[in-house]
Amino acid sequence: MPLATPDVRRHNLGLVLGRVLEGAGEARADIAGATGLSRGAVTSLVAELIDAGLVEESDVVAPAGMGRPRTALTLAAAAPCVLIALLDADHATAVAGTLAGEELARTSRSHGRPMGDPAAIVGVLADALDDVAGRMAAAGRRIADVCVVVWAPVGGTPVRVLADTDLAWGEVDLLGLLRTRSTALAAFERAGGEPRLVSDAEVAALAEHAAVGGDTLLYLKADSGIGGAVVLAAGDDSGARVLPAALGHLPVVPDGVRCACGQRGCLVTVAGPDVLLARSGLGALAADEGLTVALEAFVTQVRTGDESTASVWRGAAREIARTLQIVALTVAPDVIVLGGFVAALAADVDEMFRAIQPRIAHAPVLPVAPVLGSTLGADAALRGAQRDARLRLLADPLAI
Repeated sequence: MPLATPDVRRHNLGLVLGRVLEGAGEARADIAGATGLSRGAVTSLVAELIDAGLVEESDVVAPAGMGRPRTALTLAAAAPCVLIALLDADHATAVAGTLAGEELARTSRSHGRPMGDPAAIVGVLADALDDVAGRMAAAGRRIADVCVVVWAPVGGTPVRVLADTDLAWGEVDLLGLLRTRSTALAAFERAGGEPRLVSDAEVAALAEHAAVGGDTLLYLKADSGIGGAVVLAAGDDSGARVLPAALGHLPVVPDGVRCACGQRGCLVTVAGPDVLLARSGLGALAADEGLTVALEAFVTQVRTGDESTASVWRGAAREIARTLQIVALTVAPDVIVLGGFVAALAADVDEMFRAIQPRIAHAPVLPVAPVLGSTLGADAALRGAQRDARLRLLADPLAI
């Protein structure tokens, strides 16, 4: 069905704005050539984006040969920004960024892990959020999108944290708690904004997909628990589709240890970070210094050849490889990316993954996807949330 005229215009405005964000400094003629729109249409669309405070004219671009100089376009210096809040096992972080992905401000604070007390932790997150939002207000920037990212599964209507074993939470209305503590969030909602609550693995997978390319990406992340997602390329400019995948709760060990989810032998019971830290004698370090410090020590001990820790890791890596094999035979990914602390040890998983491939006449049944460690580090979820916000906003630029 053809798009109605207003939809076509919104789509074309998004095309032009997206081109400005990706290739700042291009002129109107460049954008016309890249998008297939006529020069007249681009001129009209750019005028609307300038009037909306999203785009501004920049330097004059000298022609390569004969021709008139052209005026370049860039994102307006005071264009609205996106605000991302991230709550992990140890810290509450807030980051403001431009639609082009440039970081404008960041605040990160330790929340001290008061177990079973979501209100106390949300208070720290609200302070970080309000600090960054205040800095944006002082700079004259309006907030166009707010996304709260958590290291936990989310769901329901309205959306809420379903459980967070790292912080001893049950079901928590995180946005509701945050609304009563953050003046910035309350003001955003009064202005008609709708904040989102998402699980970190889903948005991190988006960022990983953008970084490595390919059509289908399988993502596994281990930091507090084990999560994951499958990302499918959309085949057009509408972004990618993310399918949540609770990889930590695939029952890979028959009649294994009972998991908190009710099943037996889930991956998280044999390869979860807390299990590995306890088995390698680093549980006390996690309690005293935090999960991030303890997992860094675990990786260091594996890499330096501490046999006790290396043995613990080899057993976990085999189970991770088996889990990836189960999913890969279903979705046939082009690439597999490991995030969290396992990113640094991806080569071990890749070796074990390749060793268990099914073969017929010595040939793999399916193409074997490479298993890569994430290069985005701890910022993968933040970058993915920013990318997701950008795609959503480009769908209707004049509503920003």
